[in-house]
Amino acid sequence: MARTIKIWAQGFEGIRANGCFYVDKTGFVRDWWLAQDDVTPVRCFLSREYAGRGKELFGGLDVWRDPAMRELQGTVPVVAMSFARVKGETLAETLAGLRQVIRSAVEAHGYLRGSGALADGDRAFLARVSDDMPTEVAASAVNQLCSMLRRHWGIAPVVLLDEYDAPMECAWTHGYWDGASGFMRQLMNATFKSNPDMGRGLITGVTRVSRESIFSDLNNLEVVTASSRKYRSAFGFTQAEVDAALEEYDLGGTSADVREWYDGFTFGGEDHIYNPWSVCKYLENRGTLACYWANTSSNGLVSSVVRSAGRRFKADFEELMRGGTVEKLIDEQVVFGELGRRPDAAWALLLAAGYASAPGPVPRNLEDTPRTLRLTNLEVRKTFDRVAQGWFDDASEDYGDFADSLLAGDARTATRCLREVTLTCMSHFDGARRPAASEPERFYHGLVLGLLARLRGRWTVESNRESGYGRYDVALVPTDGAAGTDPAVVMEFKVFDPDDETALEDTVARARAQIEERRYVAGLVERGIAPERIHAYGIAFRGKEVLVG
Repeated sequence: MARTIKIWAQGFEGIRANGCFYVDKTGFVRDWWLAQDDVTPVRCFLSREYAGRGKELFGGLDVWRDPAMRELQGTVPVVAMSFARVKGETLAETLAGLRQVIRSAVEAHGYLRGSGALADGDRAFLARVSDDMPTEVAASAVNQLCSMLRRHWGIAPVVLLDEYDAPMECAWTHGYWDGASGFMRQLMNATFKSNPDMGRGLITGVTRVSRESIFSDLNNLEVVTASSRKYRSAFGFTQAEVDAALEEYDLGGTSADVREWYDGFTFGGEDHIYNPWSVCKYLENRGTLACYWANTSSNGLVSSVVRSAGRRFKADFEELMRGGTVEKLIDEQVVFGELGRRPDAAWALLLAAGYASAPGPVPRNLEDTPRTLRLTNLEVRKTFDRVAQGWFDDASEDYGDFADSLLAGDARTATRCLREVTLTCMSHFDGARRPAASEPERFYHGLVLGLLARLRGRWTVESNRESGYGRYDVALVPTDGAAGTDPAVVMEFKVFDPDDETALEDTVARARAQIEERRYVAGLVERGIAPERIHAYGIAFRGKEVLVG
């Protein structure tokens, strides 16, 4: 009988105690301990609160086969925190969430208040730890707790911080980065550097930001990224593990579909790593294919980066959405301050977050060797379609009508729809802290690409592609080919120039003249699409005013 899948269980203890579905990754604990690395992911194995329960929780698993590891289980004090749910839209909300997490971590060791190893000053400090504690108390709380734990137990504690970057992503997306990073810098320094009483520590997250201000004082980190060979099989399900799980749930005949949807992650040159969350949800739902991963996250940071990127990035990204690949140099140190300015920072974010993968061997010279990137799998491609559609939820009717009117050759309706979408969505869509007025063509280019996302499949959405004697801005190319009947569309965007033009009609005329002079339609005709099937549009913008012609 197949084991129960406990999807919402965040604790290893509950999974093991109830005999739920689990893929054994405990060898990571042994590898980490023997290598004396300063990281560990398994609170249950180390923490004294699970002393005496080693065989119950770990019996039959990889780590329990090592006698030395069995002696280690349950002997170390552990300070465990997760910032996964600290995702406030304001600085006040985020700081309140961080205080709650820190307070909870301290209260987990409430027995210290009665410890004979503590001084009166220690107990006074513990009394100050609360949900409304001053910033300086919150920043130093874990540091002080480690000192108390070491004196009480005679053993330096392990500190685990999961998803440290969740609040930082929200801070960047919602515009309060400076305030949040100031507190995080104090917390990280006090907890992980100026802390002689900490034995080992783990910081997990999507973005590697060791050059960022919050880590400016930390120079003792060992960073494990998607390119690292170390622990490369510990972060997802391997092909053999997925095959075994599918057989257990009588879904062995669906392996090809599961591979297309959820395979594609690469760690340290090892390909065919599956998304554990999605595979488990697929098993729980008895073989229903869906975008499970997308439903676990707001995708806020990635959405902001993609929609506000420049033309070159959008053209390359469209190639990925068509199932192609791009060659890019990747700096795996994602620096938030560079996301709006450096295209390579955006590619690094997509790779680190799992939306893109770099299959094949890891080059010896990472800094100077371009990597071949692709979208990770079908689930990711569908996720990006959902993200694009979500940008226009407040204008859903006009969203669909705009695309339909372009295909029908109805410029008047296209103008009305695009005007309504622009008025509704401009402030929401304009990401990366840059007003649309500063780079208007870039803004509208991204806007229109998002509006056309729902057509993908029957049409190919192309951006900044060579055709004739230049590059058109956006094209819709029917996938039914030369023998089909679906229309094609070519678009050129222009921003109103007050020095040379008196009305938006002049701007539209300039855009259409460029389409004709540079023969943008020629590339589609060469693919066998009859000229009478092709609609060419000039799209003019002036602030929130728009005209399609």
